[in-house]
Amino acid sequence: MELLERPLFAPLVTPPVVETDERAARRNLRAQIAKLERDVAAHACAAFPDVELTSFAAGRAGPRLLTLGDLETVRDQLATRLAELRQSSVVVADRQEAKRLLIEQMLLEPGEYKWVRVQNADIGQPGCKSWHVRPRLGLIGMLAGWWHVKISSGCPLPGGPWRTPRPRPH
Repeated sequence: MELLERPLFAPLVTPPVVETDERAARRNLRAQIAKLERDVAAHACAAFPDVELTSFAAGRAGPRLLTLGDLETVRDQLATRLAELRQSSVVVADRQEAKRLLIEQMLLEPGEYKWVRVQNADIGQPGCKSWHVRPRLGLIGMLAGWWHVKISSGCPLPGGPWRTPRPRPH
């Protein structure tokens, strides 16, 4: 049986020590976080009324020095949030495009889309305009199959039966 031993005076082989420049790593991570925060804010502002905005910064307890691992976690959370915002914007844009296509189809063949209503909010536009497929001439038109698209003129004017009457001069 052969015994393998190291000679007494043989030099020890140690792996080379890799020193990380923590300052440079922190600076790089903070720059990445700042860019991601700008992108998240810009995307959230651009998609505001259509995309639900939630805060993910809950749980941070005041100012403190973050470790490199914490900075990487924050960066990854921001990247995930930006990807979610972009995905939800794509979903909203697809839904709005489908409604625009539905309006075009309603205008071409109103008899195929009886009683369908599309509003401006469905296509991402402000205002109260709507497209509604209705029978022309009421019940007679419905029985005869005369359908048309009624386009509303917009928001109703203030007034109506709930309005308080103006005082009349005597």
